Amino acid sequence: MLIKDRYAHILHYFETNVPVAETELHYTNPFELLVAVALSAQCTDKRVNLVTPALFNAYPTCNAMAQATADDIFKYIRSINFPVNKSKHLATMARQLVNDFNSEVPSKIIELVTLQGVGRKTANVIASVIFNQPTMAVDTHVFRVSARLGLTNAAAKTPLASELQLIKHIPKALVPRAHHWLILHGRYTCVARTPKCAECALTQWCKYYATQQRASNKK
Repeated sequence: MLIKDRYAHILHYFETNVPVAETELHYTNPFELLVAVALSAQCTDKRVNLVTPALFNAYPTCNAMAQATADDIFKYIRSINFPVNKSKHLATMARQLVNDFNSEVPSKIIELVTLQGVGRKTANVIASVIFNQPTMAVDTHVFRVSARLGLTNAAAKTPLASELQLIKHIPKALVPRAHHWLILHGRYTCVARTPKCAECALTQWCKYYATQQRASNKK
């Protein structure tokens, strides 16, 4: 199957069957999403959503959080993975927003990644979700699902390489939703240890499934 055909079929399926695809993190403004995404690194969205209500109640703006110490913030996020480092990052990040960006979350990737605790993946999420830019955040789900489906090839050995291959083939208008399509598919269907191929509607275009079928037929 040609790569362009694989993309066309898979994207058409998602557009038709999952027209609305959004982050599962709870937020009401750009600052809250930035904090939530930063907290979600190596942690589930479900866990993040459990702690952010109290955190955002205590620090509703970056100006409020900028007045807090890392120890103050730690009290609210102690159940998150790596809470010590993340509390330090949030305290510094809030001060950076106030001092360097006039208390506004910047829209440019080059500016977002200057914030403490914000890597390329987090920056891409903010640019995509908040500013509707054609940026593809590659987390473990996107990386795994893209490779299994055959949307990326063996040369995509890193998240950045995977990102570049994906945005090369996905129309710009679809990139923001495609990010969530791949995440949700990986979270609920194409799971890491035992993908639920019997429940998957993408098997006819999936490289992994075709490989498994060939291996089964040889037995």
